[in-house]
Amino acid sequence: MQTTLYEDEHEAFGETVRRFIDKEIEPHYDAWESAGQVDRDVWRAAGAAGLLGTDVPEEYGGGGMADYRFNAVIAEELARRSFTGFGATLHNDVVAPYLLELATDEQKQRWLPGFCAGELVTAIAMTEPGTGSDLQSVRTTARREGDEFVINGSKIFITNGILADLVIVVARTNDDAPGSKGLSLIVVERDTPGFERGRNLDKIGMKSQDTAELFFDNVRVPAENLLGELDRGFYHLMANLPQERLSICVSALAAVEGMLAVTLDYVKERTAFGQPVGQFQNSRFELAEMTVEAQVGRSHLAAMINAHNERKLSAVDAAGAKFWLTRLQNDVAGRCLQLHGGYGYMNEYPIARFFRDGRVQSIYGGTNEIMREIVGRSLGL
Repeated sequence: MQTTLYEDEHEAFGETVRRFIDKEIEPHYDAWESAGQVDRDVWRAAGAAGLLGTDVPEEYGGGGMADYRFNAVIAEELARRSFTGFGATLHNDVVAPYLLELATDEQKQRWLPGFCAGELVTAIAMTEPGTGSDLQSVRTTARREGDEFVINGSKIFITNGILADLVIVVARTNDDAPGSKGLSLIVVERDTPGFERGRNLDKIGMKSQDTAELFFDNVRVPAENLLGELDRGFYHLMANLPQERLSICVSALAAVEGMLAVTLDYVKERTAFGQPVGQFQNSRFELAEMTVEAQVGRSHLAAMINAHNERKLSAVDAAGAKFWLTRLQNDVAGRCLQLHGGYGYMNEYPIARFFRDGRVQSIYGGTNEIMREIVGRSLGL
């Protein structure tokens, strides 16, 4: 089923992204999976290809295209082939809005050119041991001393954490303010004394995505590294979370479409009891049902992206789509693996990586339990 979401320029951009993946990602991906992270060279190559900062103004080296559909094309092409270990989606969809909407002119001049060139890999450090989705319970502190902030604390599960040159840290700047009211966003740069990276965490899936522990021991950063308003960090986070959750939705649906494609190819070729597996009624019914669910998801996602481009995407709608589409992704992963039989459990088959990599989608960006809570509260319950 075709939607009217993408225009000719987006389709042409998609071809550029596919060529980049063919040349710069696919040949190296197995090695990156073994190493636990991608090479820094792929970031620079992505910058040179115009895949980083598509919505950043041209004066800073970006694409100058304030149209989320270009971001979506990149996320889709990576997810459709299960190459999600390259953290460009986090860089473009999650970090970029903070820099574009909150940074001062001086900060933009300092950070955005490197952001777009792939010289500055970025991350955002929200989650802490013991807090999970509860951002109001952040314990990392940033104490003002003269013209500096002194940061102490730790973070966990930070995407791009090992390679990151620029980390937006969520820290408590006002101990007297209750809950969410005393948080701020402060940018910490690579090699700042006291800023240390812990383990590159050993995950079930997304093996080539460097996900790290971060530690801050009396880390002194200039006061001008405050991003946005002092003590307003939680509100800045809430404003940008709908795009982060939309980005997860984009990847979820593209992964569903990718899994259906590889499974359809498999059941046409694999034979059992003297006929292709795809000719059994159960296979046809399973694939028919999943195909229609993907079509429904595609129509809804198109509406969501259009609403976001019009700045009308609500936090409630983003939360609802996030839990529905990631649940669909994991359901399809299990059903498609089952259609592969024993071969689906073998790492050499693409469905195995789809299965492993997709599980975290219902956890990060706010767990799906929290997403349902957001929707439930909107109903007056």
